[in-house]
Amino acid sequence: MKKKTGYRDEPLGKLEIVGDFLPPPEKLVLRDDGVKVTISLSKHSVDFFKRHAARSKVPYQKMIRSLLDGYVKHHEAEP
Repeated sequence: MKKKTGYRDEPLGKLEIVGDFLPPPEKLVLRDDGVKVTISLSKHSVDFFKRHAARSKVPYQKMIRSLLDGYVKHHEAEP
């Protein structure tokens, strides 16, 4: 069982009011310039990504996209 925190009515010390510094919610989500494509993948590959994505609690399409982005980034760096 968790220990319950008790609060007392006592001075908190020197406090400073901080202005709102967080961006609005719509600016927190970065939109990538995605392009929809249709691609046929082997059942074996899709099952692999679905299994691993379920363990990580992420969409399997996002996992595949991340893999492709990493591949492109690696090979773009080559001379």
